[in-house]
Amino acid sequence: MTNIFKMMKDAVSAQKNLKKIQEELKGQVVEYSAAGGKINVKAGGDASIIAIKIDPSLIAPAKGNELESQLVRAVNGALDEAKKKSAECMQELMGKMGLPNIPGL
Repeated sequence: MTNIFKMMKDAVSAQKNLKKIQEELKGQVVEYSAAGGKINVKAGGDASIIAIKIDPSLIAPAKGNELESQLVRAVNGALDEAKKKSAECMQELMGKMGLPNIPGL
């Protein structure tokens, strides 16, 4: 029975740590640039888009398709950076809990 109580206590502790990490991630910002630095996207560590800056030279009507594809690339890049930051924090939490390193978490 003692092991069950320890497991329950560890689970509660892990849940608290997870919530703490999620809050910390909200405050972190990652950036990604595309189109040679003409598009810059900032994302929160919680995978929310904070800001998008576009160089005015890309906003010409003739460059609409290029702008759209570069913007998608930049947003996806920023979200990938946010996911990496989140994964790093989760791995750190798992390490503190003595759990094995599981790829993809």
